[in-house]
Amino acid sequence: MPCLRLWRYRVTPGLEAAFERAYGHDGDWARLFRLGRGYLGTELLHATPPGIGYATIDRWRSEADWRAFLEKHGPAYHELDRRLAPLTTEDVEIGNFVSADGGTAR
Repeated sequence: MPCLRLWRYRVTPGLEAAFERAYGHDGDWARLFRLGRGYLGTELLHATPPGIGYATIDRWRSEADWRAFLEKHGPAYHELDRRLAPLTTEDVEIGNFVSADGGTAR
């Protein structure tokens, strides 16, 4: 069952373009996640009205694939998180979600 990982961010003023490059569908996080089996993609969302923040949706084939990625690439994950920390003033992991009705999460 597909697993969606959701995060919410407040971006450091003036660093929006750098944040979008790093967190977008072909950014630093997506390139790292592609090392894992079962990674299906990342979507970057911009809140409206502007200034409220951003959210990301990372899609994995299963929660087990996500956990296997983290076990294998955990040090690189934490290093990238540390390196990109100046781009945000707040980052909140909303959680992992799977389909509640047996449908396909996309």
